[in-house]
Amino acid sequence: MLTFLPLILRNVTRNLRRTILTSLSIAVSIFIFAGLTSLPNLVNQILRERASSQRLVVLNKGGYFYPLPSAYRRRIESIKHVDSVIGESIFLATYRNPNDQVPALAADPEHFAEVFDDWGIAAQAASGFVSERAGALVGRTLMSRFRWKVGDLVILHGLNAPIDIQLKVVGELSAAAVGFVIVFRHDYFDEVLGHRGTVDIFWVKVDRSQNIPQVIRDIDETFANAAFETKTESELAASEDRVAQMRVLIDGAKFLALIVVLAIGLVAFNTAAMSARERRREMAVMRSLGFTRTAVVAMAAAEGLTLGLAGGALGCTAAWMGLKLLPHASRSIGMLAYAIAMPSRSIANGIFIAAVIGALSAFIPAAAATRDEISSTLRAV
Repeated sequence: MLTFLPLILRNVTRNLRRTILTSLSIAVSIFIFAGLTSLPNLVNQILRERASSQRLVVLNKGGYFYPLPSAYRRRIESIKHVDSVIGESIFLATYRNPNDQVPALAADPEHFAEVFDDWGIAAQAASGFVSERAGALVGRTLMSRFRWKVGDLVILHGLNAPIDIQLKVVGELSAAAVGFVIVFRHDYFDEVLGHRGTVDIFWVKVDRSQNIPQVIRDIDETFANAAFETKTESELAASEDRVAQMRVLIDGAKFLALIVVLAIGLVAFNTAAMSARERRREMAVMRSLGFTRTAVVAMAAAEGLTLGLAGGALGCTAAWMGLKLLPHASRSIGMLAYAIAMPSRSIANGIFIAAVIGALSAFIPAAAATRDEISSTLRAV
């Protein structure tokens, strides 16, 4: 087959427009396939990050959208094996215009760096967060997106609360923290709102991992008969609940990827069939010159394989680059801009599928076109 390589390459580039369009159609399908089949990696990444966490999430038993009294914090702190507790509330806001959406968190400042010690908050930033009433810690993605720097004054316009709030950037969160969030003081948030006195959730830092089940029971028993009962779970369990909802979407995305690949495969097959019909006379002439039917069909399949591999490589490369650039797309897709690593299995499967589509879409029409006798083919043409 290597002997015929120049002839194969010549045939591939003979109709350059058709070659480019066929390769691009395969590339688009593999781009979608490789990108969507990489989504489970995001789920695994989230769970890995939470697996060793010693944090607990305390919610209202009625659900996430029901608040808890801020006064619960002192009672939780008194429970055995609890190191630190902070209250937290979500503040959805925009910056300069409605398209500049900024997810913000109002949190108790005193123990924030202790509870989220894995975020690597610098001592100077943590100190500024405690001492500056309007102080805010900002993730790297937001700092880069809006070109903020420490000391800047920022005004956020509320979406889920009818307020405008002015914050002062006192520190940048490290790469280990969530990049698309801004954290500011909860007492300042309450002051602007008019002393609300409630939080959405509490984050609880436990002294040791083995004490987590006991602390969960103690917290829920403490508030068992209160006006606002609690539901406490580990950060890993809370993440698994959210991930379970994501898996349904991911399964749907994988099914969509399969449909797209099949559709593009049919398009490529139809294109190759048209090409084979146009080249029936050429194939008959080649056979009359001594080329066997097997050799002619193999060369056609090799041409299709070349197109498939080119399209597969292009599609996988585009998907890999797209996932790498996803964290920088927070301006348009906000919190969905999460770094997703493309597993090598997705790349291998994508290139393999592209190769199969290319080879089969050329092999089957070529085999059908060379089934007739040489003389009858030449007479028909």
